[in-house]
Parts: sequence; C-alpha cells; structure tokens
Amino acid sequence: MQTTSYEQMHLAVATWRTTVAVSTAQYGSDCPVRGILDTLGDKWSMLVVLELSDGEVRFNQLRRRIPDISQKMLTQTLRGLQRNGMVGRTVHPTVPPSVDYWLTPVGRSLLEPFGHLIAWANSNRTAIVEARASFDTTAAA
Repeated sequence: MQTTSYEQMHLAVATWRTTVAVSTAQYGSDCPVRGILDTLGDKWSMLVVLELSDGEVRFNQLRRRIPDISQKMLTQTLRGLQRNGMVGRTVHPTVPPSVDYWLTPVGRSLLEPFGHLIAWANSNRTAIVEARASFDTTAAA
C-alpha cells in the first residue's frame, strides 16, 4: 500500500512530537529541534533562503532583493543560517571585499518543504484574510 502525501506529513508530525518530547526531557530549553525551528521561523530566514535558491548571490544584491531588511539584520540572518550549515559564504579579496552567499546541500533541502508551505499559503490566503477580518471585527466590538 502506497502512503499519501498527507499520511507522510502526519507521520512526520508524529515523529516530530516524539522527538520534541524526548528532546525537551533530555535537553530542556536547549532542544535541538526547537532551536532549528526558531531559526527558520524568524522574520527573515525563509526569505533569504528563497532568494538564494537560484545560486550564489552577493550581499548587496541580496539586500536589494529584500528591500525592507536592514544591513544589520541581513548580516545576522546570514550568520545564523551559516552557523546552522544552511548557507555558505565566500569572501573575495577585492577592495572593497565582496562576499557571495549560497545554499549548502542542507539549505537546498529546505526548498521542498518551503515550497509546500508557499503552496499552502497561496491556497489558503483568501480564507486567512477573511478570518482576520472577522476576528478584527469581533475583537473591536
């Protein structure tokens, strides 16, 4: 019997729950799964990963592609992704120095689950906008 995509996702969530329970009991607040999800769930990491999905990008190009991120926040986000093995970095010995960033194999492996999340967001956008409007109307009353 072949499992469906939903069954595979359900199994992954069940496995994650078991892992979190074991990790939380073993590691407390230093749970490795939570730490990775914290990194990926911040405001900028997913956007940076998606912008690097086509290959190497220079720092200033990346900054232009995400215009509302500050230089400091882009640097912090890239360092966090690099620390977690998701992004690689090359400094070219030029004046001024130029720096290229790219996705490592671990970073590229995020593109498929991010693709599912993007598809889900696109499919549910209207329902979410309607739910927000309904909530805001009720909360204001």
